[in-house]
Amino acid sequence: MPSTVLTHINTLVTNDPSLGTGPLGRLQDAALVIEDDRVVWIGASSRAPATDSHIDAAGRSVIPGFVDSHAHLLFAGDRTAEFHARMSGEPYEAGGIATTVAATRAAPDDELAARLAHFRREMARQGTTTVETKSGYGLTVRDEARALRIAAEQLDEVTFLGAHIVAPEYRDDPAGYVDLVTGPMLDACAPHARWVDVFCERGAFGADQARAVLLAGRARGLRPRVHANQLGPGPGVALAVELGAASADHCTHLTDADVAALADGPTVATLLPGCEFSTRSPYPDARRLLDAGVVVALATDCNPGSSFTSSMPFCLAVAVREMGMTPDEALWSATAGGAAALERADVGRIVPGGRADLALLDAPDPVHLAYRPGVPLVSAVWREGARVD
Repeated sequence: MPSTVLTHINTLVTNDPSLGTGPLGRLQDAALVIEDDRVVWIGASSRAPATDSHIDAAGRSVIPGFVDSHAHLLFAGDRTAEFHARMSGEPYEAGGIATTVAATRAAPDDELAARLAHFRREMARQGTTTVETKSGYGLTVRDEARALRIAAEQLDEVTFLGAHIVAPEYRDDPAGYVDLVTGPMLDACAPHARWVDVFCERGAFGADQARAVLLAGRARGLRPRVHANQLGPGPGVALAVELGAASADHCTHLTDADVAALADGPTVATLLPGCEFSTRSPYPDARRLLDAGVVVALATDCNPGSSFTSSMPFCLAVAVREMGMTPDEALWSATAGGAAALERADVGRIVPGGRADLALLDAPDPVHLAYRPGVPLVSAVWREGARVD
């Protein structure tokens, strides 16, 4: 198998403290060898072995590929007018999702597949090598199933979100819609998904409805995750911890009991600063969570309504500026933290034997991701050992 060595890496972030200094496992003047889809060697640049090809990092830094554990990429249509209105003073409400539902239902399969491929390439150019995406803009058995089928053709991390909002046809019968989601819709969607999610929020689904959806998904082999406590205090985080969900996502409005529950359980708190940025809402208090010992992930929440960004570097910079995270904490949360939120041990770090997902930054240290916000620092990306164009 052909092998490639990267030498003269000024700062290599491994996310393995046994390989280097600090929680990020930093190595200076380092090298690494990629063979097939794996990293097979890490060490000092002066000791790098001979390989089939050689890339001189020339004093730049290398980090694990970003792991974006929360995105909504299966949609059609445009919500520019809604964003313009919101930036002109109108508040954000969950009901705007219905606009995208109508457009997505009308879109042909090839359009949805092409848009997903576009966003995946856009994310890769910014260093993201693992992406999770959800359904939730179809809200019929047919449209939810086809969205997940299209997603599963391109991505490993696919989430059933039939319980995004109550479908317009069931506006006066939310219990009937929950029956649809937990019955025929799940039967059609479960074969294409790994996860089940629910928007447990005012204007969407209450605790009992959300519990029914998550338990039904779990009975069909799907692991739970929860949209929780975004618009105000609520039962979402407590429900996520109760059911052993992999992650509670948003976590903007938390009680002391919520924080304690997250600290004591396996559920990751996934924070989505692009959403608060795009809705002019209060940012979650990452410092409070980290100081309590909660595992934190960062993700983009890329979606057409409340966070239309695909840039993990942008979200990292906002988390440092607005949420009390250090640059190292934000980088860990955007890589290893995202992997934890997806219950993945093969991504989010650079270790011998691990998957070769990494990004070369045009900077001597990854602190520049927060230090130089908005600058396109990612100069090369490898996903499963292959250079991403």
